[in-house]
Amino acid sequence: MALMDSNHPYRAAKWPAPAKLNLMLRIVGRRPDGYHLLQTVFQFVELCDWIRFYPDASGRVSLKNTLPDVAESEDLTVRAAMLLKSTTACQQGVCIEVEKNLPMGGGLGGGSSDAATVLTVLNKLWDLQLSTEKLMELGLSLGADVPIFVFGHAAWAEGVGEKIQPIIVPEHWVVVIKPDCHVNTKEIFCAEELTRDSKSIKISDFTAGQHQNDCLDVVCQRYPLVRDALVDLSEFSDAKLTGTGACVFAQFDSEINATKAYQSLKNKWQVYLSKCVNESPLFSMMKQGGSLS
Repeated sequence: MALMDSNHPYRAAKWPAPAKLNLMLRIVGRRPDGYHLLQTVFQFVELCDWIRFYPDASGRVSLKNTLPDVAESEDLTVRAAMLLKSTTACQQGVCIEVEKNLPMGGGLGGGSSDAATVLTVLNKLWDLQLSTEKLMELGLSLGADVPIFVFGHAAWAEGVGEKIQPIIVPEHWVVVIKPDCHVNTKEIFCAEELTRDSKSIKISDFTAGQHQNDCLDVVCQRYPLVRDALVDLSEFSDAKLTGTGACVFAQFDSEINATKAYQSLKNKWQVYLSKCVNESPLFSMMKQGGSLS
């Protein structure tokens, strides 16, 4: 295996770990083990965490900066690197530096995206030559959202989110609000009043405008701040919940209209202005050979 030396083209880069949005989320059933069967559409956002990798000759995996209240060994980026090492018997080590920009607990997939960037980039840095399918399989063991970030393209997903096929959707400007609350995903999926029998639809149905999120009513009932954010954002465009939240978003056909909404909301809410993209910024950068320093 090639060593991750200071001249490696991937070594000097800082790597994006983008946000995702669920443009639609239907719960169409439940497996005997309790996991919910879903239909959803994922699209990426140019809003990113950024990750750097520093070689460690000792073979140790460590973090340059730890997250509050998260033990280093439990951090998803460390677990992803350790999983690669144990799967491939790789002897190399790395110190991981994460620049956190994505809000935690907002339904944008920040932790899962960080883990996917570690899997994808270290697979190159360490010359492990694992296939995308294998990396997605490893990612699924870390979290249900990790595979989509490894997949790297907007997708229609089914099952528990692991059955993925690429989809092309319009790349709109987007405004995202993060209410000052953390939605407990397990609580939402355990709620008695949650709809679990939505009719399965086809991609053409989604394209024709079926964009419902079956978690919306339960989340708004239990988290008034999410409901309030939806009301405020809906004054500018059709506001939606991503996943189980807490983040809500609205898409715009122009940067001008998105910016107007952002400017109007930024003094009341934690709000982000960005652009939706079908190709993950991570994969766009890898095609350039990791030239961003």
